[in-house]
Amino acid sequence: MRYVIIGAGAVGGTIGVLLADDGHDVTLVARGAHLDALRERGLTLRTPKREVTSRLPAVAGPDGPPLPVDTVLVLTVKSQDTVAALDAWADAPVEGGGTAGERLPVVLAQNGVANEPAALRRFARVHPVCVWLPATHLEPGLVVANGYPHPGMLHVGRYPSGADDTSRAVAADLTSAGFVAPVRDDVMRWKYGKLLANLGNGLQALLGRDVPEALSKRVRAEGEAALAAAGIAHTTVEEEAAERGDLVSHRPVGGEERSGGSTWQSLARGAGSVETDHLNGEIVLLGRLHGVPTPANAAVQTAVRRAVRDRIPAGGFPLGELEKLVG
Repeated sequence: MRYVIIGAGAVGGTIGVLLADDGHDVTLVARGAHLDALRERGLTLRTPKREVTSRLPAVAGPDGPPLPVDTVLVLTVKSQDTVAALDAWADAPVEGGGTAGERLPVVLAQNGVANEPAALRRFARVHPVCVWLPATHLEPGLVVANGYPHPGMLHVGRYPSGADDTSRAVAADLTSAGFVAPVRDDVMRWKYGKLLANLGNGLQALLGRDVPEALSKRVRAEGEAALAAAGIAHTTVEEEAAERGDLVSHRPVGGEERSGGSTWQSLARGAGSVETDHLNGEIVLLGRLHGVPTPANAAVQTAVRRAVRDRIPAGGFPLGELEKLVG
């Protein structure tokens, strides 16, 4: 299969380079200075084991010839960019007739759980991926992946449930490229578990490494309560830890530990938008729908939006102000 990686940042860049290094046909989709760098000098991936630079085809969108029928679209943009990316690619023509939305699978290697229903409105074949992949993208043309001995664990399935031959083929290619890629009939249960873990992303982006434990626990407890009220199943911390084991841990790259998670990176790059409304905001939405108070998650949303608007640097939000918002 041919892979088009839509969003060649931390997650997409790591997946794209390693698939290509394993012999797969890969095209990267990017924008701005990052796209310029990919075209001029390729994408450099640094891992605890090695450094590799791949000169892969890099495009801004689906403006070329019709897509081959064996193409798999892999969406790795942040959730706030999902709808724009889906709209751009759903009507892309496919060889032999029809559109990508009608004929091609789209694989969603993203945090959050709102991407899948958005994709199913536009694509007939939607494949969620639960992503555990510690990687960083702060500079154009460079991705650093700290996962060791495997770069990441990527659970693959079909939306809304189950798995099929495409799920298994994608998982096999990811496994061959060095990832741990189980096929799961209940992949959304794993994604909801990952959502609970990702509720701390906004806190880290705001406060850096010194997040009070009580605040982290409160944000997660609200999330668990909202999911319970909505009747939504999720994996537990213990189940996830047992699944990962020693397969994906963090190792320094070039003597440096990973700086921060995906939301932290968005603030650090000055990206102008973040995914908090699709992480903590998902819990706030469920809480409002089912009568569960979620003040801590709502406060994180408000504070992160302010950090973006006022250009407060990653880790620079005053703890006292956040605590006042929480109440």
